[in-house]
Amino acid sequence: MTRIFHVSDVHFGREDTEAVEWFDRKVQQEKPDAIIMTGDLTMRARSAEFAAAAKWLQGFDVPVTVEVGNHDLPYFNLFARMFTPYKRYKTLERMIEKPLDVKGVAVVPLKTTARFQLRTNWSKGYVSTHALQKSLALAEAVPAGNLLFIAAHHPLIEAGTRATSMTRHGRQALDALAQTGAHAVLSGHVHDPFDVEHQVNGRTVRLIGAGTLSKRTRDKPPSFNEIQIDGSSFQTIARFKGEDPVPL
Repeated sequence: MTRIFHVSDVHFGREDTEAVEWFDRKVQQEKPDAIIMTGDLTMRARSAEFAAAAKWLQGFDVPVTVEVGNHDLPYFNLFARMFTPYKRYKTLERMIEKPLDVKGVAVVPLKTTARFQLRTNWSKGYVSTHALQKSLALAEAVPAGNLLFIAAHHPLIEAGTRATSMTRHGRQALDALAQTGAHAVLSGHVHDPFDVEHQVNGRTVRLIGAGTLSKRTRDKPPSFNEIQIDGSSFQTIARFKGEDPVPL
């Protein structure tokens, strides 16, 4: 069985230290095959926050891929946001939007953040044509028979959580990815876990969201997802700090 830990929205600067340490222990004790981190490593994209995030991620002795979240773009410095938005990510460059191939499971990144949008709330999701085409090209190269997971920060469509993603072009992106054979889209942003099915032309695509390891919880306590994969089937288990695991 292949086991992937799906974690999101740690928000260094507002992290829940006990939850982060709990996750660290689980990684060391259980040794998953890979970690997928779906964005919002930091709270305000400050250098000290990125330094803490880099130290944390580089301590794991398993393959890691990281998506960029809206909180990982400069918040106060508009010049940096527009022209050098990923400068402070340099120490994590080898992990950012890194495709993974782990025991028959291919993980393809999809960028859903934007440094500027024609709406007041720039925290919401946006899938550009360029980002989608890049992900589709990677997806189409996945060997037949592999499971295909897409990793993004924002849910592409709403999944019934209290927080919303309102991802522009998300439904079109989901339809296109489904046609290339995507089995699931993994995301964060809303701080509560979920696993729901979406039908696209007779195909089932799972939308899987991870919770948060920060103090910014919503309906559920700090958590991460464990995805257990057995051949062509997989299940999602929400792992809550201080509570029993819950199959989603």
